[in-house]
Amino acid sequence: MTKDIETTAEQGGGAEFSAKDYQDPPPAPLIDLEELTKWSLYRAAIAEFIATLLFLYVTVLTVIGYKVQTDPVKNTVDPDCGGVGILGIAWAFGGMIFILVYCTAGISGGHINPAVTFGLFVGRKVSLIRALLYMVAQCLGAICGCGLVKAFQKTYYNSYGGGANELQDGFNKGTGLGAEIIGTFVLVYTVFSATDPKRSARDSHVPVLAPLPIGFAVFMVHLATIPITGTGINPARSFGAAVIYNQEKAWDDQWIFWVGPFIGAFVAAFYHQYILRAAAIKALGSFRSNA
Repeated sequence: MTKDIETTAEQGGGAEFSAKDYQDPPPAPLIDLEELTKWSLYRAAIAEFIATLLFLYVTVLTVIGYKVQTDPVKNTVDPDCGGVGILGIAWAFGGMIFILVYCTAGISGGHINPAVTFGLFVGRKVSLIRALLYMVAQCLGAICGCGLVKAFQKTYYNSYGGGANELQDGFNKGTGLGAEIIGTFVLVYTVFSATDPKRSARDSHVPVLAPLPIGFAVFMVHLATIPITGTGINPARSFGAAVIYNQEKAWDDQWIFWVGPFIGAFVAAFYHQYILRAAAIKALGSFRSNA
């Protein structure tokens, strides 16, 4: 664990000072109306829209392509051997997150997920205005991404589920909700850890890109939860597919893919910021020292 560097010097009457080997950015204001006058906010929202559109376009196409390739009516290949399989689908989701976070991190932070945005809002990393605008952009991007898939492959899209998240047979809603909570916790906890300024200072000699562990987190969670819920952990991804597919089952289970990820994101943000980083204790200590 990295500790503050303290240096004590005895000169004349004596002097004492300390310096941190890292610096925490100030918490974002709850509501920052000045942001609305800045082009950077709208540029970031556009980046989130395009990134989420591309994310849904590539990943939903992968899911539908796999189902087409393993359909025994259309193909003579063994369903267990044909197509990319669950492993390939997980790689598509994780790989796209790695690529898109890498591309957009310097512009919008590379959230591409309302749950991530909500977690960062809870951790005081973004303002309420920015968080809401990002979520709207992400949902619209997801709808447009799925719309493109349907426009290019309408028959396959309607025949093979449209990439919509649904609770799989044999699992109850409590199990699905728990899978979404835990899966999103893994993702958001990884986001906080990978972008922690203290980690960056401590491990500055290790050239690890933040998008890499985030993409791997998405990959691993998909491997675990595709058989349960199809893996949401991203309300925009689930919402966009449900809007375009527009079938009763997708809408019946939709609440799981909002409530679960938001609970998981909240718990991850609280755990990292207020337990591991002890933000509440630091704030209390600062208050006492100023009193």
